[in-house]
Amino acid sequence: MPRFMFLCLLFLITGVSSLAQGYDPQKVSKQVQKIYQQAIEAADEGRYRDAITLVDKALSADKRFVDGWLSRAGLHGQLRDYPRAVADYEQAILLDSVYTADYQLPYSINLAGTGQFQEALTAVEKFLQLPNLNENSRKAGEYRRKCYRFALQQEKNHPIGNYEFTPENLGDSINSQFPEIFPSLTIDQQQLVFTRQVGFANEDFFGANAGEKGQWSAAKPLPGGVNTDRNEGAQNISQDGKVLVFTSCDAPDGQGSCDLYYSLLTRKGWSAPLNIGDAINTRNWESQPSIAPDKRALYFSARRPDGYGGSDLYVCYLMPDGKWGPPLNMGPKINTSGNENSPFIHADNQTLYFGSDGLDGYGRMDLFLVRKDADGHWGTPQNLGYPINTIDDEATLFVTADGQTAYYASDRSDSRGALDLYKFSLRDDIRPVRTLWIKGKVFDEKTTIGLPSAVELKDLLTGQRISKVQTDEEGYYLITLPTGKDYAFTVNRKGYLFYTERFPLAARPSDSTYTIDIPLKPIEAAVNIVLKNIFFETGKHDLKKESEAELDILLALLQENPSMAIRIKGHTDAIGADADNLQLSERRARAVMEYLISKGIDAGRLTAKGFGETQPVADNNTEEGRAKNRRTEVEVTRK
Repeated sequence: MPRFMFLCLLFLITGVSSLAQGYDPQKVSKQVQKIYQQAIEAADEGRYRDAITLVDKALSADKRFVDGWLSRAGLHGQLRDYPRAVADYEQAILLDSVYTADYQLPYSINLAGTGQFQEALTAVEKFLQLPNLNENSRKAGEYRRKCYRFALQQEKNHPIGNYEFTPENLGDSINSQFPEIFPSLTIDQQQLVFTRQVGFANEDFFGANAGEKGQWSAAKPLPGGVNTDRNEGAQNISQDGKVLVFTSCDAPDGQGSCDLYYSLLTRKGWSAPLNIGDAINTRNWESQPSIAPDKRALYFSARRPDGYGGSDLYVCYLMPDGKWGPPLNMGPKINTSGNENSPFIHADNQTLYFGSDGLDGYGRMDLFLVRKDADGHWGTPQNLGYPINTIDDEATLFVTADGQTAYYASDRSDSRGALDLYKFSLRDDIRPVRTLWIKGKVFDEKTTIGLPSAVELKDLLTGQRISKVQTDEEGYYLITLPTGKDYAFTVNRKGYLFYTERFPLAARPSDSTYTIDIPLKPIEAAVNIVLKNIFFETGKHDLKKESEAELDILLALLQENPSMAIRIKGHTDAIGADADNLQLSERRARAVMEYLISKGIDAGRLTAKGFGETQPVADNNTEEGRAKNRRTEVEVTRK
């Protein structure tokens, strides 16, 4: 009877001629051989569990049937039941270590599947010491040895401590007998959108809403015209839940095999798919998009001539005219000669998760993260480590805004079908920046009508823009807010005075979200606004560097409205002598005026006046009130 190496890397059969110690396949009874042949046929048809049942029957009849132990090990490995596979390999090796010598490679792979990397390394070293290995066998063994050594180095350099990896199936309301993949949530975690395979070559988008006690409503196809009879998949929903970016293949208006598309949420549901345009889509393969929280950057995977091999990660940025700029390859620190797939940009706009089979890992496709530094440059990718990454494919990940929970697709033992959606807690060292968000409506102060406007967030200390978003047509906006910094929050619209607010989050933890409705004042004489991000040293009139971000916005307003004239007004609290406060407020107002003049504004358009403590807007008996009274205002004197 021929030795059966089912699902044990058949292409790796070695040139070894084994000398059996005690097992002789020719002496296996015809009854056992007959049962075993039935198991082979079931396995060939993909009926692995039926095949295991038949092998069980054969082993019950002959406990020393080594091929039976080896075959059942292969079947358990195919089902990713690695502990049982390891036990079966060990029983076969115990029965005849010579006959099973060239099975040390699949044995090592299953050991690694259980996280026993040192034992796996020992086994593959034995395999590589075998004489007369063919070229494919040696390459496969050397590849696995590299993976096991990487895993052991990871354990040494990045110990996970008491971290428990316990993925939770999202349940029957989400998962079905069909594959579910690419989970994506809105920033408030109230809506889940994912891809489900509904036919042989058709994938559609489904959604569910969060209910009480963390339960999801029954998943339903997304309403509207986004789903078609073609293949739509690999979607990502924007943080505010109003834009869906995704992949569609072989569409009539496509540029190539697979293109990037988008759909907009309307009152009637999701719009029909809209091709994102030939600035991004080409005759090549473009897929798996992820849109930045401010909707100003789009990350995706593509196979292009300028790539490093396989599929690479690209990013393109929204230009001032509202169109996407040319895709930029993310470079050799991230992209390899292998495949980089499924980018996901977190709500912090600073942490990117993705899959790669070209970077060092545990085998096949692993998950990685890469962080953006203070200068806006991407750092070195970090493997998420075991047990998140395994010897199998891990390719997609979604992480919630708070950085606590990750969602992914897997075919674990409790799956309802092929691939199901799961969630799990992330380790501290691979979490993104904790991110909260501000939402609200921008409207005309006089008419209360919503105003489409630009909403910008800057780091007060560095002046670096963290994000910039455009409200919808009714003035509603949502902007993400990484914690641990102080921010200047600015809203601009032509014909209106700008609005600013300061969020001092660096010195205190933030555990809530903000809802801020913003009234904008039309530019007209006598209209007054408070500059909330102008800062001076205590008792001095020298402008702090943090003030420049807001002063530059005031500068831009004056440049856009060349006929406008303003008066800058300084105010203090009631601490100190009246005369001193009056003089200090005058000097501070003049400091602002001199900054604008130094930037090219005609002095004839500017006046400055100090009011000292004479015009309080709050109680001077409290620190909070005194802080409000220490302010700089701008009054329009000529439109």
